[in-house]
Amino acid sequence: MPLTYRRRLTAGAAATLVAALAAGLAPAAPAFAAPAPLSAPRDAAGAPAPDPAGITAALEAAMAAGAPGAMARFSGPGGVESLTAGVRDRASGAPMDIHARFRIGSVSKTFSTVVLLQLVDEGRLELDDPVNRHLPGLLPDDRITVRHLLTHRSGLADYTNAMFADTVPGFEAVRNRVFTYQELVDLSLSEPRTTEPGAAYRYSNANFVVVGMLIEKLTGRPVDRAYERRIFKPLKLRDTSYVHPDTRIKGLAVRGYLHPDAAGEPLVDSTEQTVSWAQSAGAVISSPADLNTFTSALMRGRLLSPEMLDAMTTVTPTDGTGTRFYGLGLRRYDLSCGARVYGHTGTVQGFYTYAFSTRDGSRSLSAVANTSNHGAANTALGGTLEAAFCGPKPAPAPSARTASGTAAADAAPLPAERDLPERH
Repeated sequence: MPLTYRRRLTAGAAATLVAALAAGLAPAAPAFAAPAPLSAPRDAAGAPAPDPAGITAALEAAMAAGAPGAMARFSGPGGVESLTAGVRDRASGAPMDIHARFRIGSVSKTFSTVVLLQLVDEGRLELDDPVNRHLPGLLPDDRITVRHLLTHRSGLADYTNAMFADTVPGFEAVRNRVFTYQELVDLSLSEPRTTEPGAAYRYSNANFVVVGMLIEKLTGRPVDRAYERRIFKPLKLRDTSYVHPDTRIKGLAVRGYLHPDAAGEPLVDSTEQTVSWAQSAGAVISSPADLNTFTSALMRGRLLSPEMLDAMTTVTPTDGTGTRFYGLGLRRYDLSCGARVYGHTGTVQGFYTYAFSTRDGSRSLSAVANTSNHGAANTALGGTLEAAFCGPKPAPAPSARTASGTAAADAAPLPAERDLPERH
């Protein structure tokens, strides 16, 4: 598979690059492995320098797990790392291109959250307002608040579990369909609620459908206008757009490929679709550079007041690992070297995405693989975070090996968090 590596350096980073490349290629860095030693290469700000070999290994591991191609872009004090592998189009054989656009899936939730928090900043609503205060009669429980939606603690069932219970037939049934927000809410309300409001984290796309409804009610405009005016134009995100109900990715594009549930069946080209089943929960299209710009600008405070950014980054656990958390439309991952990165994962038919930044916005990573319904590829792609933010990993000491293989098992990466139901 073709592999491309590009880097733009700041003047002070050349020595760091030489030191990093001297280490040679290393296997894919397991998530949450042992911390790198203090002697590992550092960037211009003193943080661990990114590990191009580790990022490359993660991209190649995603391809080995079923993705036709993958790419990643890291931006930091030392410059920009851009790496691509495989193809963006299986039919033409066109190589993956770091400038190509793709569907970012649930990374869209962070865009939606920013718009809604800007409206909080403007005094149009409060985080602890009942949703029904602004959308009267929409929900069956007046206790569900705006904060519950943004933290996935509303208890609203995720209608995509039933919609995509059979992955490819479910997708084909909605590929060209156009839903109203109300139809999607009704699908959620037709199922039992998953928890009492505020009681527990239960990821649900229905939450961000309601967020889209709130945005449109409060602004009096379609949600795409809010994205454009409040985020895309101020940040000059020229490759980013909210595309609904048009089915196309205009311009240079990555094609997405969906794995059927039955092993051995051919991949399904899922690039063209309305994404109407997600809308404000997942219909944004972007590029690696734009995603780096967005997450970095968000963490630098360019989009929200300090109060709202603090609220957004106040997190609670999503599982029992002590490494993965959720705030307001924002994930936090705690990495092996002590780095805490904020952003979101994204899954939409044919695409896995990671878009994360450090809390000060100085370092950011975006990565994509053009497949889905194959969790091993998603988990492998997540290895780009460790390689980018923690740098090269030391080789394990011989004494760490055990006859039972316990050490190897402990180093295995955690399965990726799911934004959609998957069978593999």
